[in-house]
Amino acid sequence: MWSSSQASTRGVVEMGRVEAGPSHFPKRPAPRNPARINLSRTHAVKPCAAGEHSGISVKCNLGWSPQPSPDLRQHFRGYSSASEAVLTSQSDFRKLFVGNEKIGVLLLNLGGPETLDDVQPFLFNLFADPDIIRLPRLFRFLQKPLAQFISVVRAPKSKEGYASIGGGSPLRQITDAQGEALREALCEKDVPAKVYVGMRYWHPFTEEAIEQIKRDGITKLVVLPLYPQFSISTSGSSLRLLESIFREDEYLVNMQHTVIPSWYQREGYIKAMATLIENELTKFPEPQKVMIFFSAHGVPLAYVEEAGDPYKAEMEECIDLIMEELEKRGITNPCTLAYQSRVGPVEWLKPYTDETIVELGQKGVKSLLAVPISFVSEHIETLEEIDVEYKELALESGIKNWGRVPALGCEPTFISDLADAVIESLPYVGAMAVSNLEARQSLVPLGSVEELLAAYDSKRDELPPPVIVWEWGWTKSAETWNGRAAMLAVLVLLVLEVTTGEGFLHQWGILPLFR
Repeated sequence: MWSSSQASTRGVVEMGRVEAGPSHFPKRPAPRNPARINLSRTHAVKPCAAGEHSGISVKCNLGWSPQPSPDLRQHFRGYSSASEAVLTSQSDFRKLFVGNEKIGVLLLNLGGPETLDDVQPFLFNLFADPDIIRLPRLFRFLQKPLAQFISVVRAPKSKEGYASIGGGSPLRQITDAQGEALREALCEKDVPAKVYVGMRYWHPFTEEAIEQIKRDGITKLVVLPLYPQFSISTSGSSLRLLESIFREDEYLVNMQHTVIPSWYQREGYIKAMATLIENELTKFPEPQKVMIFFSAHGVPLAYVEEAGDPYKAEMEECIDLIMEELEKRGITNPCTLAYQSRVGPVEWLKPYTDETIVELGQKGVKSLLAVPISFVSEHIETLEEIDVEYKELALESGIKNWGRVPALGCEPTFISDLADAVIESLPYVGAMAVSNLEARQSLVPLGSVEELLAAYDSKRDELPPPVIVWEWGWTKSAETWNGRAAMLAVLVLLVLEVTTGEGFLHQWGILPLFR
């Protein structure tokens, strides 16, 4: 399990930054377990494309190389440190990591309805997930009927939200564009690879992407969730699905793969985020007085406190790194972090975005720049929840100047850095245990689907789901539903008493007898 000591020593934000709640991000934590690897600083596998220094534009051959590939596991056993495994030439790289292998990259994302007609079936897929609504084992057969009922009830309200942003989520279109940009970036770095998109709750589903991977004969697969920070509720959900698919398919069992679980600490990502923030600050009348407001998607508190989900620690370190980059550019604005998009009765990470906005207004903050830190694509949480709901709340709370940093999308520095992350992960696709390498580590190490789930998702069945329909025992959920049942029973009895003129209340003289 992830150790809480890796993120427990987190100090108060530096002097000059306004405090608006308990979630101000900390100073960077002390060095972590050296047995875990940070891909961005492991080795220098950065082959240049032909013609890079001569200025000649060379197209990449997307066919698979016929060169034989040596056994990478045997190759790397000969090295005692990462520095000895540095590859200095393009030919060495192709020989070792490409060869006659067919390399694939699987991008994982949530998915979203593309039209208003897709909203209800999308919601059905969402609520049919046992991780969203968890029923007692005896009533598991009601999962899909219940999901159908909830999706039908909630669809009209959800359609209003999607209608306000153009009639559907742009997530698939943006993710497809990111996939194509990543393929081109890999091509320019002389790594022919095919990029696939697998969504959790809408087309193209992860299962569809896997089927295409099999048809294409991919032999080495890099799984890249498009969530900068790892969480068992986002990346973990997609990995659980992959695990079930892999387990049932002999081809997939034999296909070598690795997962890049998080990449929040990568230099290219940090620089791209800092540049977007810097650009938006210039649009304010007094840029130096703007509060930088990081808004991250929330997760249930139990995931962090009971299951050791590293999401909160990774989020806080990510913001710390971005602010350090901004300080290098002479930008020392105050900042804070809050969490949005909570659902259901369980407690989520705090402070909440809406409450923090009100608090900032009460403290006299007049200029606010919202930064959707956990999103790399525009979708309903940015276009409707932040741009409409939170903006209106900010203006009502006394904040006069509002701005919002756009999602990264296909920002060139970001895409190039993702390509580097893929390239740097290739030596570990079935090649060796990365724990032997010495480097600055991320909170979640590189690993296979099974390894990551075993380390970070072992307590999933013990955690409350975000939406609780029923739960046995003396719990808040049971208490809520028992209360509702009791109120309904009292209401029914009153109606029967009044309409029939008979019952306990009449017998006791509380209600008059009449027929």
